[in-house]
Amino acid sequence: MTDPIADMLTRIRNGALVHKRDVSVPFSKLKLAIAHILVKEGYVAKAEVTKETPSFIVVTLKYENGQSNIQSLKRVSTPGHRKYVKSSEIGHVLNGMGIAILSTPRGILTGKEAKDAKVGGELLCEVY
Repeated sequence: MTDPIADMLTRIRNGALVHKRDVSVPFSKLKLAIAHILVKEGYVAKAEVTKETPSFIVVTLKYENGQSNIQSLKRVSTPGHRKYVKSSEIGHVLNGMGIAILSTPRGILTGKEAKDAKVGGELLCEVY
């Protein structure tokens, strides 16, 4: 697998399209940090790590009125084309209705948190 983050986003996107309750993703610290941001921002209900070996992250999807809270999950920076942004270049996703997730020197942050901390980094994905 060349892009594990894209695989994670695709699993969540496909699970939401078929109204699955839970989606399993192979464990990594980066994917867990992204899942915790999705929980904190209200896009998914919870993310837990299994005790089994090998470990998986079980993401519980969130629905309101039969609709998923996630309308779009878009991978911006890919292994073949990295996208780095300065703190002043971090834009609004869907006029502030969505979030951008960045990998910064201070860890995985949302676009708003990175802008407030005045740090740039790699623009991983956009969610709305």
